[in-house]
Amino acid sequence: MKELVVISGKGGTGKTSVVAALAALAENKLLADCDVDAANLHLVLKPRIRQREDFSGGKCAWITPEACTACGECLEICRYDAVRMTDVGGEKTFRIDPLACEGCGVCAHFCPTEAIVFAPVVNGQWFVSDTRHGPLIHARLNAGGENSGRLVTLIRQQAHKIAEDQNLALVIVDGSPGIGCPVIASLTGADLALVVTEPTLAGIHDFGRITALTNHFSVPVVLCINKWDLNPELTQRLEQEAHQRQISVVGRVRYSPAFTQAQRNGISVVEYDGESAGEDLSALWQNLKPLVTEDELTLKLL
Repeated sequence: MKELVVISGKGGTGKTSVVAALAALAENKLLADCDVDAANLHLVLKPRIRQREDFSGGKCAWITPEACTACGECLEICRYDAVRMTDVGGEKTFRIDPLACEGCGVCAHFCPTEAIVFAPVVNGQWFVSDTRHGPLIHARLNAGGENSGRLVTLIRQQAHKIAEDQNLALVIVDGSPGIGCPVIASLTGADLALVVTEPTLAGIHDFGRITALTNHFSVPVVLCINKWDLNPELTQRLEQEAHQRQISVVGRVRYSPAFTQAQRNGISVVEYDGESAGEDLSALWQNLKPLVTEDELTLKLL
């Protein structure tokens, strides 16, 4: 089994659109959406959920009113200003704002009357679903939910387990954008990373950042340039950067209104448009296919 992770140095480069296209083109595969902070692959794949599980990424504190003596100790020691005090006619009451609480537990430890409960909290849910293109493992992190990196790790673990149980040859991961903790959790241990970027100065900068990350974790990487025809000069510069880093350019995808139209129809671009961008994405998969189906990954500069 091989694992292909599609990543980008920032959001909005077309990463998820590329994943949706690969989902339509690849066979004998499982899909995993690890962009848990802003998941949207499900909008195109229209999953039918068959398993739903709560995710707890940490703990949160709250005050039991009947046990609280309003001493104010928690207000004094909270470093995150999560404790809120209300004074009505000289009668003080205290509560903890769950969005501000960082789950350190200090207030519960020092509360003289043990009025503060410190326990696990549900930060979101993860799902096992069926789609027209195969199984999908995905998640929804609550607003302000903590430990997205831990949730990404859980998603990948479940994806590997199900792929092994069903004897699937390939796991395609829609990774998190950027270079932070969720990206590291999406990337480490993968067989191949596909970086999707665009021909802008920011895209060139982000390509450098993300490839530095893949190099650090020794993950082989290839490049796809989306909307390349909007700036051929910067596209050439991106390809030169890739050549200097010994990174293969496996795809160029033209700008096309078909991306928007496909999203409106809830399908991938290759299902909507058999020409232009659809052809480019099909060519991308033909270049990727031998890299994620052979026993040994051979990354030759194209």
